[in-house]
Amino acid sequence: MKLIFSIFYTLIGYLFLFPVTALFVFIGLILNSLKLNNLVSKNVGIWARATFFIMGKSLNIIGKENMNPEEKYILMANHSSLFDIMAIMWIYPNVSWFGRAYLIEVPLFGKLLKSIKYVPMQTTNLRNTKLMLEQLISVTENRTIAIFPEGTRTETGEMNRFHKGFLHVLKATELTILPVTLCGFFDFKPKNRFYFNYSSKLTAVIHPPIKFEDIKDFEDNEIIEILQKKIKSPIKQQLKY
Repeated sequence: MKLIFSIFYTLIGYLFLFPVTALFVFIGLILNSLKLNNLVSKNVGIWARATFFIMGKSLNIIGKENMNPEEKYILMANHSSLFDIMAIMWIYPNVSWFGRAYLIEVPLFGKLLKSIKYVPMQTTNLRNTKLMLEQLISVTENRTIAIFPEGTRTETGEMNRFHKGFLHVLKATELTILPVTLCGFFDFKPKNRFYFNYSSKLTAVIHPPIKFEDIKDFEDNEIIEILQKKIKSPIKQQLKY
């Protein structure tokens, strides 16, 4: 019975989510064409909150005091669900993304990403790397850039290893890192399951920022280890903060 309930309300959620997303994409494209960037960000934030409302879920945010909305960051988070993106946009609406190129091709969602200066990750070679870094440096003049360092959603609930791509962004921009842990999202809607688990509790933990100056002399593997431990800690401790 519980499974039937979850599947039924998942279908209802999707039924409302697509037209609502289409509406916000349409509004975002108009605002973007008028170069009303502040309103584009607000539109994205409202869309993210509306998504959770439609799904019948709330997001508990811990550590808001660790984030300054006026500062630009490299925001890094674990990745276990499509709804991770909406969670980050709720937390920090004025954010652009560095991620998989195929997301640009997703109907409606791809247009939304383009409106917030999404930078697609290209096949790594000297020319593409230089182009991506130039795009990212340009974007970070006005926005925080968000990255999922795992590169893809976990299929087991365990955090995947971090790829080194974010280090190029870090060294090119010298921005402060804002680590964020998203908890409960794998239980709610993992990559390999259609329906939502409405009993899951969704929480975002915003950790204290890590300044570039504090880690600039560290080896790449040391930086990765520091960030992995930081982001993984609330998951391991089951949010005993």
